[in-house]
Amino acid sequence: MTCIKKGTRTPVAHGGRTDEPDKRGLRRDLLSVRNRLTADDLEETGRALAERALELPELAGARTVAAYVSVGSEPGTPALLDALRARGVRVLLPALLPDNDLDWGEYAGPDSLAPVRHAGRMALFEPSGARLGPDAVTAADVVLLPGLAVDARGMRLGRGGGSYDRVLARLERAGARPRLVVLLYDTEVVARVPAEAHDRPVHAVVTPSGVRRFARP
Repeated sequence: MTCIKKGTRTPVAHGGRTDEPDKRGLRRDLLSVRNRLTADDLEETGRALAERALELPELAGARTVAAYVSVGSEPGTPALLDALRARGVRVLLPALLPDNDLDWGEYAGPDSLAPVRHAGRMALFEPSGARLGPDAVTAADVVLLPGLAVDARGMRLGRGGGSYDRVLARLERAGARPRLVVLLYDTEVVARVPAEAHDRPVHAVVTPSGVRRFARP
């Protein structure tokens, strides 16, 4: 398997204070490493990720899980989606809206997905059935989040599109309290990522080698 090396930078500002790394530069570094993964790497890590995630007690007791279909070099989710569905879990998958918000549809197996190409993006696999509306995510017991890194505080670094910031804000407005879990490669658990006032920590990260939990207020 291709080795993923940590590439977190911590530039030092004038006066000796250590600044948080720039989000854009950190995203570029992390994506560069991901893009060197082979098809065999992706298949192996996807299987391991599913095994680790299915050990979570939160998923064992979940009736509804909001998840996503991995694309490109993202940690693979297809095996996990099928395993959850085989357990009888209702799995919700996102469909990207023109304003970058997310609608949701129900996963009914691989044949229920259709490739959709959005302007300036790679094709995403989205549910082809009925749309349930952006608020459908508030019914989830667990929300599985994509990301590029998570730090020791549980702060997640996303790709910068803001779609999941909207999801998390919607959950907060609705008073919903699902468990938030990010799926990553092992070395994407780093010391610190840049965080802004609107960012919210996750409860746990699942990587191919295990699970790490974070304390949340």
